[in-house]
Amino acid sequence: MGNKHSCCHFPGSRGSRKHYEDTYKPANEINADMGPHVNSERDVQHISDREPEEGNSDPSNHPLHTTVFWSKSKTDLSMQNKRRSYHDSHVQGNARLSKKFSSCSTIFIDDSTVSQPNLKNTIKAVALAIHFLIKNRGSYHESMIDPEILEIFDEKNHPLSRDPVPEDYSQRNPEHKSIYRFIRNLFTAAQLTAECAIVTLVYLERLLTYAEIDVTPAFWRRMVLGAIILASKVWDDQAVWTVDYCQILKDIQVDDINELERQFLELLQFNVNVPSSVYAKYYFDLRSMADTHNLTYPFEPLSKEKAIKLEAMSNLRKEQLRGKALGTLVRTHSLDRAASIQRGTKAILS
Repeated sequence: MGNKHSCCHFPGSRGSRKHYEDTYKPANEINADMGPHVNSERDVQHISDREPEEGNSDPSNHPLHTTVFWSKSKTDLSMQNKRRSYHDSHVQGNARLSKKFSSCSTIFIDDSTVSQPNLKNTIKAVALAIHFLIKNRGSYHESMIDPEILEIFDEKNHPLSRDPVPEDYSQRNPEHKSIYRFIRNLFTAAQLTAECAIVTLVYLERLLTYAEIDVTPAFWRRMVLGAIILASKVWDDQAVWTVDYCQILKDIQVDDINELERQFLELLQFNVNVPSSVYAKYYFDLRSMADTHNLTYPFEPLSKEKAIKLEAMSNLRKEQLRGKALGTLVRTHSLDRAASIQRGTKAILS
């Protein structure tokens, strides 16, 4: 739909490897390649108007394609289901009823919605998704990828703390708790929202698709840090300054964070747009993955105060929608009422 040589181009699947710098070509080269009839300034679409190419399976741009972390997490389900079936066969029936269900007298709900997710539970789910991205990563070897792309993410070359990096840092997969603590500390110190965590995961998967790389034990910290920095500046109205992250991570320099953010943006081809449909897909896939892997959101009985609050919010939204509907109606008179319309209006002649 758009100019394939502009920064608005959506890359295809992992079959055509191409360095990200080849995408940016001077205007005269673009016109020379596509012919003299092409006007580069007029043919480039705005970021909000562009559409992805047909056949592109990038889940960070398409709401209908399955997210990468959800696909990676399914590889462990077969073994987990075998263990669960063996366990259930040796457990009494009354011990299985650990999950809460609503009844006529009690309704169990959680305080997480797509518009206002629960911060703690969302961070746990995002950390679990990153854990599966690392654990079940693809078969891309570092020798197949441009070393300049991976260098900025290497924790040995760009350490986040003064603590010595272990020798097996590139071979040992981090646990879910380690990833959760790393993200939680950043979100707590920077006072970031739960929506920012979901956008962080979107940017991380977009990085994997565009740069054709995998999240590895050697790169995951700086990859996640770059995604968090970018998501906080794009999503939150009051963005966190780069120098604030230097105060959170006291052993990192401002120039290092600026270079990390710059190269992260280049690898994303400056595509930081997250449609609402994609955001909703990631939210519900996170909830499905969390429920499948026993990381359920806590349910609480619906109290009288919360029920009154939900009813008030529902009535307010109903009045807003009714006001919009009435505002679009145009009053007209039918012929049946034509005789009842008064015609005694006085005219002013000048």
